Amino acid sequence: MSWMPLSLRGDCHAADLDDPIALVRCCAENLWSTWDPEFQQYFQGLDPQGMVACEGNPWVWLKRLDPSHLDSLRKDPAFGRAVTALHERYEGYMQQSRLWSRREASTLRARPIAYFSAEFALHPSLPIYSGGLGVLAGDHLKTASDLGIPLVGVGLFYSQGYFQQEIDPHWLQREIYSDLPLEHLPVSPIRDGGGRQVEVRIDRHAGPLYARLWKLLVGRVVLVLLDCNTQSNSPSDRMITQRLYGGDRQTRIAQEIVLGIGGVRALRALGIHPSVLHLNEGHSAFASLEWARQAMEVEGIGFDSAWEQRHPGIVFTTHTPVPAGHDRFSGDLMEEYLGPMRNQLGISQDRLVNLVTESPPHPYEPLCMTALALRAAARTNGVSALHGRVSRSMWRSLWPSRSVDEIPIFHITNGVHLGTWLAESWSHVWDGLLRKGWQEWIDQPETWEPVAELDRSQCWTTHQQLKQQLLDFIANYRVQLAAKAAMDPTELLHEHAEVGPGDWRRDVLTIGFGRRFASYKRAHLLFQDLDRLAELVGNPERPVQLLFAGKAHPQDHPGKAILQSIAQLQQDRRFRGRLIFLPNYDMQICRAMVQGVDLWLNTPRRPLEASGTSGQKAALNGVLNASILDGWWAEAYDGTNGFAIGKGEGHADEAAADARDARYLMELLESQVVPLYYRQSDLGIPEGWIDRVKDSIRTCSWRFSSHRMLADYVRHSYLPAAGLVQSPSRIP
Repeated sequence: MSWMPLSLRGDCHAADLDDPIALVRCCAENLWSTWDPEFQQYFQGLDPQGMVACEGNPWVWLKRLDPSHLDSLRKDPAFGRAVTALHERYEGYMQQSRLWSRREASTLRARPIAYFSAEFALHPSLPIYSGGLGVLAGDHLKTASDLGIPLVGVGLFYSQGYFQQEIDPHWLQREIYSDLPLEHLPVSPIRDGGGRQVEVRIDRHAGPLYARLWKLLVGRVVLVLLDCNTQSNSPSDRMITQRLYGGDRQTRIAQEIVLGIGGVRALRALGIHPSVLHLNEGHSAFASLEWARQAMEVEGIGFDSAWEQRHPGIVFTTHTPVPAGHDRFSGDLMEEYLGPMRNQLGISQDRLVNLVTESPPHPYEPLCMTALALRAAARTNGVSALHGRVSRSMWRSLWPSRSVDEIPIFHITNGVHLGTWLAESWSHVWDGLLRKGWQEWIDQPETWEPVAELDRSQCWTTHQQLKQQLLDFIANYRVQLAAKAAMDPTELLHEHAEVGPGDWRRDVLTIGFGRRFASYKRAHLLFQDLDRLAELVGNPERPVQLLFAGKAHPQDHPGKAILQSIAQLQQDRRFRGRLIFLPNYDMQICRAMVQGVDLWLNTPRRPLEASGTSGQKAALNGVLNASILDGWWAEAYDGTNGFAIGKGEGHADEAAADARDARYLMELLESQVVPLYYRQSDLGIPEGWIDRVKDSIRTCSWRFSSHRMLADYVRHSYLPAAGLVQSPSRIP
């Protein structure tokens, strides 16, 4: 990590090696401790309830301990020996020389990749994420660390994060915001040589805007976060980075200027000179303008030359075909916030509009951040094969002289970080079945071939244990909700907490659905025919349990209405005890669900699900997918590794498509899913179901791992963008 300045590194060098608490702090200030299995296993065994309350974050656990408890731990020889061993494990990870990047990308080590994203999901205790985009970004950073890829993340520190979800007496979502407990988070200020927190300045017509810098250690990777809550700003400007995706259009454009322009300036202030800028979605597109401005300043060249010079080094990942996912701003607003930058670039307003508009300029057309990112980047990718095709068609107006097939957008399908999402019990199974050191080779299909020989009873037993953990998690979670309702009965309805697991059993087929409640994800597709569904879930011989969770964007009123319609069915006598809606969906709930349900349901309106990674997490944990053939599932499904809802048809009429897919879904559940699950041997093992589980693990685990994803980014984007290999003539 020769590129990383001392100000960004951890403080382990200052730790007192004779003080076990200091050694724990040394390890726990790095989020590596939240995904290392031995670190987690030790502290979960030491204080199970305390670690559950801290969501598995040992840093938070330490901060909550009273001084007397700390003193007793210091004097405990067994604790000292265990912590010393864990510290040696941590140092071994950080100093490891046998890394994937040394074999495959050693030429990248001189200058890092700068990875920009508006949200990062790294741990539930740090809620600066809202959904899949943030989860993908968090897994990207963790995997870069595991592989030794030199990368620095750039994001925003939201002082209130994303909202906490409560369900009111009318079953409506209510958004609760509160300041994050900064003192309990492993986030630390970046200071200059004089001990002052480093700040960067961004000019606007309304006056300068300042952002202070924080760091978050993610294994070998560092995440730099910018925050406007500084005394250098006016009271209103201090609130710009208060909430993720909050505020009006002015707040949003201000956030994106801080992320893009401020982010590139932050790297320069820290002495970091990246070889590649990776823009994860269009929120950070302004980074391209600042990178060009810096080239103009350093080399004394004009904007056009600087733009062309920086163009090869910019990588852009687009994440959604949904129009609302692509930020657009009026020309007046763009000029208000970007006017000083435009003057520094020496370009006219028309020239800037030409960069940011989707088509030939029109005075009333909003300017599009995705269009700017597409023009700035030499390499653009979608996040699945189908999404790549959709994106080429969606953005063809930017290349009017080319056919759709010639539009320069390829794809790199998303993957998930095994260290974060794989259940510990499955990891133990693979230790005994797969090749030694299998974690280093998870992206190779041959690594997973032995899964075909896995004993059915071991596979079934492992899943049943995880299913019991899920049921215990639900029960404890509902108890917490009931306790909260009892403390303040005006805030939550007691009946909400009582509509609970009741007679939920481990031997009942359990279907899970967890994701954002956006309309196109169609969480309500299963509930189109309530009488028919009631017969399915209430069958005394082959019952079904339904577990739903998810948040709707605060401004997404159709999504909130869908959420309400499902949540209130918990009190319907036909579904009472058969349907649970878990509020406040986050990484912790997601992890419990994808590890413990039997079937993971995904019902997007094709082709609007760009990728979807929750189903990948489920497949990794031996949970079968039942999904529309969209996103990753369109390339993963092979007929034996899960279930397809429909045949991948399209339809111009949304209502007709919804009715058709709802019918497909019910027919699938009634004729295939439920019978296969309950067709069990004399030993109570559904052999046909387990064979599909093994096929799912064997075919999906390597292909949809973030290890494979990062390897693809290195080979097809980072190395060519850094000018270290020749770009392939035909990108896969």
